[in-house]
Amino acid sequence: MRFYFLRSLLHCCWLGLIFSSTACEQAMESKTVKQVYNATYIGSVSCQNCHTRQWQDWQLSDHYRAMAHAHDSTVLGDFSGVSLSADGITSRFFKRDGKFFIHTQGDDGRYHDYPVLYTFGVFPLQQYLIEFPAGRLQATRQSWDEREKKWFHQYSGQVISPHDWLHWTGNGQNWNTMCASCHSTELRKNYDFASDRYATTWKEINVGCETCHGPGSRHVEWANQKNPAPMHNAGLFYGQEANPELQLNTCAPCHARKADISAIPMQTAELLDDLIPQLISHEFYFADGQIDDEDYEYGSFAQSKMFHREVRCSNCHNPHSGSLLATGNTLCMSCHEPRYNSREHHFHAVNTEGAQCISCHMPVKTYMGNDHRRDHSFRIPRPDQSVKFGTPNTCTGCHTKKSNQWAATTIAQWYGPSRAYHFSDDLLPGSQLNENSEPHLHKLLADTTQPAIARATAAHYLGSLPTATSAAGLVRALADAKAIVRYNALRALEKFPPDVWQSAAAPLLADRVRAVRIAAADLFHPYGIARVPAPHQASYQQADAENRQYLNYQTDFAVGNVMLADYEMQDNDHLNAIIHYVRGLKKDSLMNYARLNLSAAYSQAGKNDEALRVITDALAVDAKNDRIYYNLGLLHYEMGNPDRAAESFAAAVKLGTHNTGVYYNYGLLLQQMNKVKQAEAIWRKGYALQPDAVNINYALATLYLQ
Repeated sequence: MRFYFLRSLLHCCWLGLIFSSTACEQAMESKTVKQVYNATYIGSVSCQNCHTRQWQDWQLSDHYRAMAHAHDSTVLGDFSGVSLSADGITSRFFKRDGKFFIHTQGDDGRYHDYPVLYTFGVFPLQQYLIEFPAGRLQATRQSWDEREKKWFHQYSGQVISPHDWLHWTGNGQNWNTMCASCHSTELRKNYDFASDRYATTWKEINVGCETCHGPGSRHVEWANQKNPAPMHNAGLFYGQEANPELQLNTCAPCHARKADISAIPMQTAELLDDLIPQLISHEFYFADGQIDDEDYEYGSFAQSKMFHREVRCSNCHNPHSGSLLATGNTLCMSCHEPRYNSREHHFHAVNTEGAQCISCHMPVKTYMGNDHRRDHSFRIPRPDQSVKFGTPNTCTGCHTKKSNQWAATTIAQWYGPSRAYHFSDDLLPGSQLNENSEPHLHKLLADTTQPAIARATAAHYLGSLPTATSAAGLVRALADAKAIVRYNALRALEKFPPDVWQSAAAPLLADRVRAVRIAAADLFHPYGIARVPAPHQASYQQADAENRQYLNYQTDFAVGNVMLADYEMQDNDHLNAIIHYVRGLKKDSLMNYARLNLSAAYSQAGKNDEALRVITDALAVDAKNDRIYYNLGLLHYEMGNPDRAAESFAAAVKLGTHNTGVYYNYGLLLQQMNKVKQAEAIWRKGYALQPDAVNINYALATLYLQ
């Protein structure tokens, strides 16, 4: 028996649709792909003469004012010398020589006068962009509340140090990485890893016509002909398109929590060719799919009945002004029967807040300090689920002094004792990841009538239940008609051995959707091309190159460096992995799991002293992390310090670790130190925690045989 140095190569992703799996349906999906060829950007001003009404609407929109050069007509905030004191920081806002300045704390902890280069956003808040070296623009947390006409601090109540990722000078508030692509037209962040510099460009500073419709040169050429022949969408990527999903996919890149795949979008009707949407898992959503973290609209709308009945954004919103097409319940009644706008349905006095459809079906949360956003899943309140699972409901959201049980009882009195099935009836118990979860997840994953984003979330959860039936369900999902399900099934299978999935996953290396190909390549990558079936090895090489491009594109972001470093560790490219782990920690010093992986990289590169320094730093950040003590114990043993190794293993056990590797290696060390009884006690403790752990059973069996 020997020591196993567990390489914890975490695959991180920032940040995120099942129907029948027939080839016919997959072919139907691929037919929706359209792309604009040989068109160039010509600017929104080219649209004004022919599309006067749309042009006028657009100039009233938040899109038009998404970003602008800072001058008197664009800056909304009070720069008359006023100050804001919040969370230990006092900032002053003033003008000098016709320019706008903010005097506030910088990344060095000292106060400086920062000139405002651009305005960012307009309502309900406006932020300001400050230029830093290396092409960086940083968005201030000190923001102007246009509704209340006052300055405020977005992280009210939180004291953020200058070296924190969330400090306004840090990676979390870097415009180039976090914000730029959704506030300007045809933006290219142009990040150079070697110099850690940006040369970001745009075609228009704000969100112009071509952001949504695509480059317009072919359209103008077509329109200027005397007798133009019919052309799909008049030469635009998106025009008066009959496909409702294409419209949603036009809006989603900026109205979804997601990760971009590359600098150059493919602009197809398949969303996952260009981005990877966040699932509705309980990491960022409530466990039933309601919005929790800053989730934007796509993830909600994609789980709604409206989406699946081909309602599109423009059915409710003027796409050029962004405003609603009607106010109050009038908008809802444009589709729904009048009986829903009656006291007999909503049980509230007419013309009150409680009688508004959105009060019950679109709960609101506040983000960025003052931005009130509504959940677009249009769900029916389920206080019965609140009683059982603690999820929020709009009933007690208004009736704050009442209990969830009161709300559930009232709903039963009004609408009867039973509730219509909603996917959350399975997603909620499935998300608990206990002994009862798996049947619910399999049911949801197999139910092709349910929203695909919810079914993909079920696949995600199944990856945390390492059973043969989970693996079988995920393998079946690899043949699904919807890309988001195939993608997340591949990601979930990363926790299963390759014998389970390699034959089923190999064809997806040539999948028609880019994100799926990337996930398939990433699944095979730790095992190398030798594990790829021979007929698919050429596809693997192409998909692996796409995966590498995707990872390289993320390296201006802290987590993106760790993703690439993990990939390089799988290739035993320890030196490049070290470079990327170090860069990731430079951008986010609190990303402690990166220190564990960096320590492993140093160790495997033969630099144990550096490995010890890094893991000691990790322990200083989180002294109650059993995994740190485990890795520290393994490293001490490798460096010839068995007593220190034993101390570290003992600390991990004292913290209640469930990692059988701790008990296995600690027992081996005790046995080598002739402490056989103590070794047996440690192994038996590990056995009690996980009776099916192979390493513990093997150790105990060998001990008893000896």
